[in-house]
Amino acid sequence: MSKALRDSTEAYQKVGGWGVGDIVAGLRAERERWRNSHQRSREFAVREFPARTALREIVESLCGVLFPMRLGPTDLHQEGEDHFVGYTLDTALNALYEQVLLELTYQRRLLGVRADTVAVDAAVIVRAFGGALPGLRRLLDSDIEAAFQGDPAARSVDEVLLCYPGVLAIIHYRLAHTLFGLGVQLIARILAEIAHSITGIDIHPGARIGASFFIDHGTGVVIGETTVIGSRVRLYQAVTLGAKRFAMAQSGKLEKGGAHHPILEDDVVVYAGATILGRITIGRGSSIGGNVWLTRSVPPESQVTQASLLQAPVDAVVSLS
Repeated sequence: MSKALRDSTEAYQKVGGWGVGDIVAGLRAERERWRNSHQRSREFAVREFPARTALREIVESLCGVLFPMRLGPTDLHQEGEDHFVGYTLDTALNALYEQVLLELTYQRRLLGVRADTVAVDAAVIVRAFGGALPGLRRLLDSDIEAAFQGDPAARSVDEVLLCYPGVLAIIHYRLAHTLFGLGVQLIARILAEIAHSITGIDIHPGARIGASFFIDHGTGVVIGETTVIGSRVRLYQAVTLGAKRFAMAQSGKLEKGGAHHPILEDDVVVYAGATILGRITIGRGSSIGGNVWLTRSVPPESQVTQASLLQAPVDAVVSLS
């Protein structure tokens, strides 16, 4: 036995071990306290939530399905593309079915309704999601082309797809948005948060985003749930499309639902660090300068900068709403 191992063993023995048994008992007591307070009975004593690790593998497989020669395996050849896509897609959709089944079972338990049709309902969702993939590929091609055309540093669409965090976030968003619309919103949120943790770009899967969307650099971008973005919109890093305020219920808790986030019409550009809050509209073709704080609508073709906001008379600023 090495001296280091001997010393660590002696130290372990001197403190009487780690007290694992007591820790396990304490954690069990805390779990029981929480379950009792949330009325979680032992009837639901198995895992009932989608697994982040499984969904990460599923989305990686789907990226390969969507772009096999660029995001698929390194030894793939074009003559084997369809075989790879078919096999990988079937595997991914079977794995997704298991996760959808978990979420639907969980949803129905919360609602207190029977889950007799949950298996068929999960299969319907997964089939619809798979059927949407060709259309998603077309949308993603428009996003990648927008990134290539919008960044003078981009040398090819391949570089954009392989390297740009904004493109990775958009791929996750478009997959998640489809699932969100099909009713598995927890899975959609997990997919979005996987991309968020990798890229620093936070796009809620409930947001509605048109074709040819480009996020340049991207770190720190936040896009809220009810945001609506038109076609050919470009955002830079640290842009926030958020809510100005949330109504409070009489209970003192935030009221859920409602549209709280901005609408960006077609061909809008929002530069780095800009913050746009509330259900306001940024008119078509407008440009919002860096670090602008905006809580009022602006008409089409507006050029909004910090200087223009500071110099504008109060009545002119108010007229933008």
